[in-house]
Amino acid sequence: MESTTLHRTELLQVADAVAREKGIEADEVLQAMEQAIQKAGRAKYGQEHDIRAEIDRKSGEVKLRRCHTVADPVENEFTEIDLEEARAREPEAQLGDVLSEELPPIDMGRIAAQTAKQVIVQRVRDAERARQYEEYKNRVGEIVHGIVKRNEFGNVTVDLGRAESMLRRDETLPRESLRNGDRVRAYIYDVREEQRGPQIFLSRTHPQFMAKLFTQEVPEIYDGIIEIKSVARDPGSRAKIAVISHDTSIDPVGACVGMRGSRVQAVVGELQGEKIDIIPWSPDPATFVVNALAPAEVSKVVLDEEQGRIEVVVPDDQLSLAIGRRGQNVRLATQLTGWDIDIMTEEEESQRRQEEFHQRSQGFIDALDVDEVIAHLLVAEGFTSVDQVAYVPIEELTEIEGFDEEVAEELRQRAQTALNEQERSYEEARKAAGVSDDIVNIEGMTPAMAARLGEAEIRTLDDLGDLAGDELIELLGDLAPDEETANAIIMAARAHWFEDEAGTEETVKEE
Repeated sequence: MESTTLHRTELLQVADAVAREKGIEADEVLQAMEQAIQKAGRAKYGQEHDIRAEIDRKSGEVKLRRCHTVADPVENEFTEIDLEEARAREPEAQLGDVLSEELPPIDMGRIAAQTAKQVIVQRVRDAERARQYEEYKNRVGEIVHGIVKRNEFGNVTVDLGRAESMLRRDETLPRESLRNGDRVRAYIYDVREEQRGPQIFLSRTHPQFMAKLFTQEVPEIYDGIIEIKSVARDPGSRAKIAVISHDTSIDPVGACVGMRGSRVQAVVGELQGEKIDIIPWSPDPATFVVNALAPAEVSKVVLDEEQGRIEVVVPDDQLSLAIGRRGQNVRLATQLTGWDIDIMTEEEESQRRQEEFHQRSQGFIDALDVDEVIAHLLVAEGFTSVDQVAYVPIEELTEIEGFDEEVAEELRQRAQTALNEQERSYEEARKAAGVSDDIVNIEGMTPAMAARLGEAEIRTLDDLGDLAGDELIELLGDLAPDEETANAIIMAARAHWFEDEAGTEETVKEE
């Protein structure tokens, strides 16, 4: 049989050539060869033996050894040797030492050579995957260029030169058709080490893909003079990008648009005609939301910071423009600003204000037993509840046109009487529902809240303690306190559980 054993120096040359071709270390290829020779050695001398191969990194000489570990007692006679026998071979031998005997070099037959080749190929492939993962794991967030290698049901495999990557169908632009050999630019949004090797995932729909394209096209963004604060995209259709300039002499929107729109058009071309609104960012939420709703004009903005909502009033003829086709404009503005945006026309807002005015006025008429004129004056001055009338400084009431000190004092007295009456009715409802006094005594709990708990059959501290803070808020509805107070109420209701546990531990210690 023809020998397939390589000449010593040839072995190093082959390892070096394979390493260069695959972009890995030559030492990794030599390790794979050592493993292959070990496998062939076990095939010749017996799989149960501990056969080790070593290739000299300078001369290329291959040494094959059979190894035994010094052990007491010997559990495996093929790989272990007892201390007495070991010392007969090596007088200084100690437990745990490894003794080796050199074996004659093996002549790699056809089958052995084939097996060795498989091992080498596998090890080289593993090393190549490890190199790919190390190279690309820190490149998440970059734009890369590649060539389309395969397109299987819309899922595109892209050759990046030193690695392959995946551009899934849902990460490509709508109506985009990529064929084999096409050059493509995409954004690396994830690199994962999976069983079949590192997987590099690309995207052309990710908001940051557009941001990175602008960074490439606009030198001021690359240099940090202009900053991209947020991006919102409806891929292939429309996008909004918010920018701010850290240099007052540079207009951020103009810089992104470029001379005759050259810069923005370069990005639009890459994104298959996606329309882009470039918006000046503002630290003031109201101004930012108004800018984000462009091209629609806004006449009024009302902020609700607690709820994270913002009401925008637009002229009647601007409503469809502000909402956009299928709600696209307001949806993108919401994504861009992070605020929930409610849009209404001036007519709708006027009707709502009239309804609120009427409801508040009627509330004062019923609670304070006053006529419409006084109720309307209170609402017009910004009073929204009986509590405000009861506890506001007397000077604020006397400042209202037509109110003297006597009228103001009478209104305060009536408001306090109404509140006391209301408290009494809540207290009766609470007792009728069987809600314990312990619940009412919790700090932050009001009679109205206790009565609402009674309706939900929450009657004892244990019942209340079983709730979570968000469940309590949902249950109390319009009477609910803020999240921090709700959690404090729940913890106060649970306090006796911990006292009971502490008492039990003390009793056990005394016994």
